[in-house]
Amino acid sequence: MIIILCFMALILSSHSAIPTNISMPICPESFSCPGLVPFKYPFYNVRDTRCGLIKVNCTSKGGEVQFGGRWHEIVWRNFDFDHNPNHIFIHNRTFEDLVKSNSCEALMNTFTFPSPSPLLYSISINPNIALFKCTKILNSANQTDADFDPHYYMSYNRCNDRNFYYKYGDETFPSDLPQTCHVVQLPGKWPSSPGIDETNIFSLLSSNISILFELSPHCIECQKKGRVCNTTENGNDVQCLDVKWVSPSKERTQLEKHNSHKTIKILVIAGSALILILALVIFIILPQFLRVEKRKTGWRKKAKYNVKFEMFLKNHEFLAPKRFSYAQVEKMTNSFKFELGQGGFGTVYKGALGNQNLVAVKILSELKGDGEDFINEVASVGRTSHVNIVSLIGFCLEGRKKALIYEFMPNGSLERFIYNRDSSNSSHLGWEKLHQIAIGIARGLEYLHRGCGTRILHFDIKPHNILLDNDFCPKISDFGLAKLFREKESKISMSRMRGTPGYIAPELFSRNFGQVSHKSDVYSYGMMILEMVGGRKNIEVGVDHTSEIYFPHWIYKKVELHEDQLGLTEIVTDEENRIAKKMIIVGLWCIQTSPFIRPTITRVLEMLEGELESLEIPPKPYLSSPPRSSSSV
Repeated sequence: MIIILCFMALILSSHSAIPTNISMPICPESFSCPGLVPFKYPFYNVRDTRCGLIKVNCTSKGGEVQFGGRWHEIVWRNFDFDHNPNHIFIHNRTFEDLVKSNSCEALMNTFTFPSPSPLLYSISINPNIALFKCTKILNSANQTDADFDPHYYMSYNRCNDRNFYYKYGDETFPSDLPQTCHVVQLPGKWPSSPGIDETNIFSLLSSNISILFELSPHCIECQKKGRVCNTTENGNDVQCLDVKWVSPSKERTQLEKHNSHKTIKILVIAGSALILILALVIFIILPQFLRVEKRKTGWRKKAKYNVKFEMFLKNHEFLAPKRFSYAQVEKMTNSFKFELGQGGFGTVYKGALGNQNLVAVKILSELKGDGEDFINEVASVGRTSHVNIVSLIGFCLEGRKKALIYEFMPNGSLERFIYNRDSSNSSHLGWEKLHQIAIGIARGLEYLHRGCGTRILHFDIKPHNILLDNDFCPKISDFGLAKLFREKESKISMSRMRGTPGYIAPELFSRNFGQVSHKSDVYSYGMMILEMVGGRKNIEVGVDHTSEIYFPHWIYKKVELHEDQLGLTEIVTDEENRIAKKMIIVGLWCIQTSPFIRPTITRVLEMLEGELESLEIPPKPYLSSPPRSSSSV
């Protein structure tokens, strides 16, 4: 211990001999590229890696700017330097080639401007053109569910299964889009530009793009203090870093002085590393200390994640629903008087808006995760508009108080109608209604997987998350575990397992079963369908016979042997028996262990709406039922 203390004292004395600003980056107040007005923060030269947020590479012809992970050629720089220093014009050659060739890829907005870091800065493009990308051709007669008249817009329908509608120079948006459409925004030409033909969408697009970079509020505060901002190591918070600003004429001298300390710094780091290794070996209590620090970091993360969400809202204003204050939430719930239910996420209350429309208000627990579930809910449901997806009316975020406001579902969740149907307290919906509910849920999933501009995986399909309206129309809810991914992706990477035990697909446990994809939702859907048919949990240890513990295996034997009587309650007629058998076969196909064998949700719809005789009996699911002593349900 004495030796270690001596070494630490030696290191500290060595540090005291080094100028205190040796780790402080030396940054030029401005720098120039040929033919362009000088740049200042948040732009930085490629060699000054710690001096800004947006990288600029000066070339012999001018320069290139990098954001969103890509380089763009700078064609002009705003000469009104003091008025708008963050305004530049760029040229995107890839976009230009696609527009010249009238390529449909130019209309998809899949590559032009990847979203920048929302914690640090955002971008805006002016002018821009709003296109409405739809999955089918529209006409006024079939637009009873949306404030959108296709005759008011120009159309372009030469992109396979995509049809585009637009109106040049009109910046207004319909208050409600058809379910099959969503908005795509692309850089456009100024109205005075030559060669504009409003009947040709490609003549309206421009590869010379006006970009305005806007710093986040936290970064603006850092700039006012003469500092630069950056994200913390975990990427979930913003920190201000000290720098030493020098005029361009003094930059070289300062850098030479800085480099003169490098040798001493290396020696100090080497000595510090040796002491750290000795401390790690000697002080076995250090692992416990690190665990405590990790918990503290988690608490700070929960308290500060609001910054991430606020920047998300800024970059997705046209997607975000209405924002309510916490006082408004208290008023609409009558001070949280009528509780509808509780769960791991928090509590749901009944409420009413000013127009007397009923709502369900979900108050999220302060201890629930790091806010990812809240952002997921707003980001995913905010992008959807479908009869079988619950509508998110608004949200509240004040400090650590979080709430989500949904349309009210008077019949509650599906689970109250399917479990324990043989008890006097249950209410059986009837086989025809169960069949229609299964079809409605499948349609909602198909919309999430294929109908949205951004595909959405739910990862928590189960009876508790299916809500029923007055007419028992099902609506998928609770997108806290959802994951968004690009339209062309078929596989998705996962950092952690998601879902509820009993409904989680095998590939989420182990990649040996296959890749995580939209087929993972199909598995959960299949387990749910079998529970709807059986009127019980799929794993039930309280049954009379051991062979009935795992319902999918028990019912599979009856279907495989073509037994006329399935042994299910509430079946009276032959037609009800046919409906039940069809749902069983579809459910068994959906829970196949290999995702390659499972059908897509579109194929599931075809099977449910088709004839029973056209369905083949699937292979028996590979995973065996749990032992009778299991207590899982």
